[in-house]
Amino acid sequence: MDETTFLFTTESVNEGHPDKICDQVSDAVLDACIKDDETSRVSCECCTKTGMIMIFGEITTSATVNYEAVIRETLREIGYDDPAKGMDYKTVNVIVAIEEQSPDIAQCVDAAKIEEMGAGDQGIMFGYATDETENKLMPLTHVLATQLSMRLAEVRKTKLLDWVRPDGKTQVTCEYKIKSGYPLPQRVHTIVLSTQHTEAVSQEQIRESLMEQVVRAVIPGKYLDDDTIYHMNPSGRFIVGGPHGDAGLTGRKLIVDTYGGWGAHGGGAFSGKDPTKVDRSAAYAARWVAKSLVHARLCHRVLVQFSYAIGVAYPLSIHVDSYGTAPLLSGKTDVELVEIVKANFDLRPGCIVRDLQLRRPVMQKTASYGHFGREDDSFTWEKPKELSL
Repeated sequence: MDETTFLFTTESVNEGHPDKICDQVSDAVLDACIKDDETSRVSCECCTKTGMIMIFGEITTSATVNYEAVIRETLREIGYDDPAKGMDYKTVNVIVAIEEQSPDIAQCVDAAKIEEMGAGDQGIMFGYATDETENKLMPLTHVLATQLSMRLAEVRKTKLLDWVRPDGKTQVTCEYKIKSGYPLPQRVHTIVLSTQHTEAVSQEQIRESLMEQVVRAVIPGKYLDDDTIYHMNPSGRFIVGGPHGDAGLTGRKLIVDTYGGWGAHGGGAFSGKDPTKVDRSAAYAARWVAKSLVHARLCHRVLVQFSYAIGVAYPLSIHVDSYGTAPLLSGKTDVELVEIVKANFDLRPGCIVRDLQLRRPVMQKTASYGHFGREDDSFTWEKPKELSL
C-alpha cells in the first residue's frame, strides 16, 4: 500500500445476536415504564443463555408493567420462536429481579425544575462526526457494516432467504487515503458476513445468496473492485446460534452502538438507562454537538468529550478535537470550537433531556443497528442544530 493509505475495520451485529437481544429487552422495559410515567428511573440489565432470560436492576416507576410479557414480545419481534433457532419466546424461562432505585441516588438527582436536575452518575462521554458520508456524517466502515446487518434481518423476515436465522455478524474493512490531514475512504478492502442458518442449505448456496442478496444490495459498486476480499460464513457452519450458542448481556456491544471504533468511547452502556443517566443522554448530546459542528462546515471531522459528577448539573469539562481540520476548513481553532459549543448548547442533563425530548418511549429502536447515523425522526440528536457563530 501507498504510505498515505491505511486500512480500518468496523464490525456490526444484527438484532438476533445474544448481546443485542439483551439490549433490546432492556430498552423495551425502559419504554414500557416511560410510556406511562415519563419520570421513571430505570436501570435495567438483561442476561440470557439457553432456555433462560433474566432482567435485573433498579426501577422506580408509577407505571404498571408486566415485565414478563414485555420480554416475551421482544423475543417474538426479533424472531426467536423455535428452540432450533436458539430460543423460543413462548417457552423460555423468564426471571425478574428488579428493586427500586437507591434513595441516595434519587436525592442528589431530583430537582424542582428539570433544568436543575443533577447528573445521575459521574463519567465521561464522547461524540464523533465526520463528513466522509453525506447526511449521516458517520464513518463509512460503520455505515456499511450496519447496513449489511440490517439487510441480513430484512432477507430473513421477508423470507427472501428463508434459511437465514436470527443470529449474525458483519465486518467491513475500508482502505482510506489521507488528504489534507483527514482520511477519505477509497474502496472496500474486505467484507465478512456470518449468519446463522438452517441445516438444509449448502455452503455454496449460502455464499452465492449472501453475495447477491446482501453484499451487492448494500455496498455501492464504486467501492468494490476485483481485489475486494469476501468471507461468507467463514466458519463453514453456523447452525447453533442465539443464546444457545453464546450467552448474552446488556451493554456488551458499545462500539457497534456508536462509531465502529472511530473516535472514542467513555465506557458507559446506553440500553436500559433512563435519560437522567448521562452515560446515555450526554453521549447523545455529544453526538448532537459533533454533528452540528461538522454540518456547519467548521471542521471535516471532530471528537467531543464531556465529563460529569453525580448530583452536579453542569459538565465539569468540555473538550473538542477537530484532528487539525477546523483551521483548514473554517479558520477556527479547537479552543474557539469549545466556545461555540458553550454558546450554543446547554449541556446540563435536564436541558439535554428537554431539548432532545428524551422522555419518550422510543429507545427500543436504538438498541439494534446503532444509536447514531439513523434517519428517523425519533433520533432527535441526529438533527444538527443551526449554530450562532
